[in-house]
Amino acid sequence: MRRTVSAVPSTVDELATALRGVGYLPGARTALVSHLAVQLDKPVLVEGPAGVGKTELAKALAEVLGRDLVRLQCYEGLDEAKALYEWNYRKQLLAIQARTAAGDGAATLDDDVFGHEFLLERPLMRAIASPTPVVLLIDEIDKTDQEFEAMLLELLSDFQITIPELGRIEATSQPIVLLTSNNSRELTEALKRRCLYLWLDYPELEHELEIVRGRVPGLSASFSRRLVEVIADVRALDLKKPPSIAESIDWARALLLLGADDIDQDVFRDTLSVIVKHRTDLDLVAERIGLRLPESGATAG
Repeated sequence: MRRTVSAVPSTVDELATALRGVGYLPGARTALVSHLAVQLDKPVLVEGPAGVGKTELAKALAEVLGRDLVRLQCYEGLDEAKALYEWNYRKQLLAIQARTAAGDGAATLDDDVFGHEFLLERPLMRAIASPTPVVLLIDEIDKTDQEFEAMLLELLSDFQITIPELGRIEATSQPIVLLTSNNSRELTEALKRRCLYLWLDYPELEHELEIVRGRVPGLSASFSRRLVEVIADVRALDLKKPPSIAESIDWARALLLLGADDIDQDVFRDTLSVIVKHRTDLDLVAERIGLRLPESGATAG
């Protein structure tokens, strides 16, 4: 169902307030870059470790602006057919068979079967063909190759695509584009040059505390602070995968559900798998963090 288009916030502070209103708590730079993207119609490349809110930013912007979110989830081997468009070969074949059966000449077959009605729109084409502006999320662009990046350049520069059989297709409305990357490989300079840039890192303790308390209001202020302090200690270790903000929230919800009133060694050991997802990381965190926590029933210092 199409969203009701909302008024565009005219200042950085207004946009930050609107994002907070839909449950996304932006830092100052996040609010600024998002504001510039909206006002300047510039794509944004959002880089940072997994789980710091890159995808959620696109969802929040779509909600704030009252736009539909069109998402292209990238993966290794993604090609134009899955990202832009495909021809509906079955429908084309049926059309050819119908014309042949009717005895019509083949001279106009190409014109007949390479029209818009035979196109299967994929996310990129759907975003620029939408009659109303959308938010286009190109998620985890670093999982694709440089050839795919090159294909995106025309879209990001001119918001148009070229289909050999139909010619140039220009955007009927200009989307707001967010590309996210977990920084697993270096993206091309040509792609970066067309985008504003935003680096999202794990939040500072006070910022994460605000996020956790907003998402899990049932936890007390002191317990929430203790939780994000432990999360910060865990992230400081050399782990294969540090816990994300989403996992901080999951842990808070789990502890609330279990009725925990402190994070002691037993509670930490029993719920550690909520925030740590690699076998070697489990051992390291249990040794470096778990043993420093108070024993069950003891009073923390």
